[in-house]
Amino acid sequence: MKLYNSIGPNPRLVKMFAAEKGLKLELVEVDIIGGESRQPAYLAINPTGTTPVLAPDGGRPIAETTAICEYLEELQASPPLIGATPAARAEARMWWRRVDLLVVQPMTAGFRGAEGLPLFQDRVVCLPQAADDLKRTAQQGLAWLEAQIGDKPYIAGDALTVADLLLFCFVEFGEKVGQGLDPAHVRLAAWRERMAARPSAALPWL
Repeated sequence: MKLYNSIGPNPRLVKMFAAEKGLKLELVEVDIIGGESRQPAYLAINPTGTTPVLAPDGGRPIAETTAICEYLEELQASPPLIGATPAARAEARMWWRRVDLLVVQPMTAGFRGAEGLPLFQDRVVCLPQAADDLKRTAQQGLAWLEAQIGDKPYIAGDALTVADLLLFCFVEFGEKVGQGLDPAHVRLAAWRERMAARPSAALPWL
């Protein structure tokens, strides 16, 4: 399988997910900074012009990280990253969605409206007037997760799930763009250290 890859947290999520599964992906690098993702050849693969895109052998390209991770989970169930039972899958998907809504979306929009504005202003709707509020919203989401994780080793409980991988990729991204963890978030800091020690975290993403 090929993965159309680029810099950024979203391709990193898929690479970490595949690595945790022991799946090998052939990386096809896409220069998003240079505009390659907006050229006709790439838009024919993914009309949204975003990365990553998974190209299964003999199958149609799959875009969007949720769809890609779900596909890889169905392709290889072990180890389960979206749960091995209906209850575990519901739990993993619940936390996956919470991380996305509370942290990923406001953090991304805050970046695009501020530091990332020169790169994104001609590609998507950016909100520079709301950038500071969006960043604060992401920090509020992290504070909520800090309270929720308690003594659990992982976001959804005792087992690693896709929610951990998503949050880790965006906590690391936030650190690079001025939206790092609050020093008061000691539980999330300990969780981040555990995640950073996993071999999948060593894969290049910038």
